[in-house]
Amino acid sequence: MNSDIEKLQQMIDKSSKIVFFGGAGVSTESGIPDFRSADGIYMMDYKYPPERIISHSFFLEHTKEFYEFYSKHLYAPQAKPNAAHYKLAELEKAGKLSAVITQNIDGLHTAAGSKRVYELHGSTLRNFCMKCGKSYDVDHVCNGGVPLCSCGGIIKPDVVLYEEALDEETVNGALNATENADMLIVAGTSLTVYPAAGFIRYFKGRNIVLINRDATAMDEKFGFIIHGKVGEILSRIKP
Repeated sequence: MNSDIEKLQQMIDKSSKIVFFGGAGVSTESGIPDFRSADGIYMMDYKYPPERIISHSFFLEHTKEFYEFYSKHLYAPQAKPNAAHYKLAELEKAGKLSAVITQNIDGLHTAAGSKRVYELHGSTLRNFCMKCGKSYDVDHVCNGGVPLCSCGGIIKPDVVLYEEALDEETVNGALNATENADMLIVAGTSLTVYPAAGFIRYFKGRNIVLINRDATAMDEKFGFIIHGKVGEILSRIKP
């Protein structure tokens, strides 16, 4: 592992436009469960498959059941940034990291101090009325039952559910950052969720690195792979 850390450090030292692309495995060290591992959210036994529960149609048809699942498994007010989040903020402050692209909806990158964050799937910290568009914070949304706006409309988290499209401005910003990066670090993701997983095709730089606990079906796309916990590995890097 020491030799892997040294090699990663050398790559970072020679780079000035690093882009970090992260998935659920970045936040597991903050106590937030991932989706597809043996003890992940998708392995839990529910009346409906979790993939269906977090779909747009289910939200509209079974809003109460959606919020019961959402409040229990997707909203994590107790979670704090871990070593990975803080190290990325340090790298950005040092002028080494140009952007964070995340599939997570927990807002922990911003909480750790990162400024340029592309949240592909939105954030639980933002919520809006589907009728009038008024914004609400998380305390109003996850307090039991179906949250309603003062106008009577249903409040929806600003997260991208299944059957919904990614935000075009966010996608364009993330793609532009990837295209202009001289190093791409992909971490904590199984690379099975599209279109996000296809972003690595836009990288034109020299060094592309994968940091992940388990092997992925796209391992052959990477020139350098480190298997392990993202926070533990990045904590040993110097900006």
